[in-house]
Amino acid sequence: MKGYGQFCPVAKGAEIFGERWTPLVVRELMSGSHRFNELRRGNPLMSPSMLSQRLKTLEAAGVVERRPAADGSDNVEYHLTPAGEDLGPIVMQLGLWGQRWARSQLTPEDYDPALLMWDLRRRVDVGQFPERRTVVFFEFLDAPRKTRYWWLIVADGAADLCMKNPGHEIDLHVRSKVETLCEIWMGNSTVRRALASGDLQLHGEQSLERGFERWLGYSVFAQTG
Repeated sequence: MKGYGQFCPVAKGAEIFGERWTPLVVRELMSGSHRFNELRRGNPLMSPSMLSQRLKTLEAAGVVERRPAADGSDNVEYHLTPAGEDLGPIVMQLGLWGQRWARSQLTPEDYDPALLMWDLRRRVDVGQFPERRTVVFFEFLDAPRKTRYWWLIVADGAADLCMKNPGHEIDLHVRSKVETLCEIWMGNSTVRRALASGDLQLHGEQSLERGFERWLGYSVFAQTG
């Protein structure tokens, strides 16, 4: 990004933070994504080359640092530096502003099932699930075939996400349009309203059906509309 040619701190900050995709990369790092593929899953439309470029730019600016993987593997992890962590309130405030003032700008193309399910996986309340392995099958009626089917697997206090049938018995089948579940997730609609209209259908274990509103998790911005 070409600089603004100004000494103003707003200009200098915007030169780093205002580049395309940069706020979303910082958002993902804030949310606990530290590996390259995790950052890509949080930004599914961002090309690998663009992500690599943005990470290098942020590292050069002192916002991001690379560390050896915590599991001892040869993988590299990306973490926010103290300077990067100071961007947290800015990212949150941008999200709050967007939830309050930019919701009317949403288009059908903005309802991305891959981003929704990635967010849902890390926000789902695993404490609301049975102690045994539980499988929730999500079917998005209006999504392209490659992103239409998702399996959320909760086991041992953690949630995992599959795009291919893991072969386990399904405990709950969730059927809806992508927009329907996105609007619920963002707090712009409710589970009860969607069930009443038929836009959301739940079939399976009754305790999971009844607890859907509790374990869904919701966006951090859901209460700020």
